[in-house]
Amino acid sequence: MNRCLGLFIASLFFAVPMLVAQDGSDHVEVGAFADYFRLSDSTPARNFVGVGGRAAFNVNRNVQIEAEMAYDFKRNFTTTFSNGVTTEFVNTGFRTLHGFFGPKFQTGSGPFRVFVTGKVGFDNFSISNQNATTGFVNSVGLTNGTTSFAVYPGGGFEAFAGPIGVRAEVGDDIYFNNGAHNNLRVTFGPQFRF
Repeated sequence: MNRCLGLFIASLFFAVPMLVAQDGSDHVEVGAFADYFRLSDSTPARNFVGVGGRAAFNVNRNVQIEAEMAYDFKRNFTTTFSNGVTTEFVNTGFRTLHGFFGPKFQTGSGPFRVFVTGKVGFDNFSISNQNATTGFVNSVGLTNGTTSFAVYPGGGFEAFAGPIGVRAEVGDDIYFNNGAHNNLRVTFGPQFRF
């Protein structure tokens, strides 16, 4: 896993000269985002909120190759015990980590863009009582919990004022673990292009 990650990072460094050599502007985009993930497998469905980041480079003015990762924080929820009267707040310690890579097809490179995307990657589900920073580091190592293959079809829009913009996206985070499991995912945040 470490070798694959090292090879990926090295390939990004070799790709930078090719990106700078392109004609026009906005060859690369980077962004941060707030992440909303609705896990629909639990009863009732659980809502998770987290943060993430993404980076993309242009293949041409209508196609980008994009990679992103998001971490959803653990959360509290109310559980009703068997007598049906007593309720108690219980800290689940349940966290999710999403990582995706794939193309983004957009309507050119103007100040307002509409796009669709289709990415592949993973969803990692883990249970931990650690704080957010330590929980994220352990999740990125993918040593805890269950890691499942996932696909992500989605779409949204970007609006730019020069190199600074905002991006909103909605999609279906489908992970595969004894069948396909569909989950709503929404992201929103700043985007920078150069």
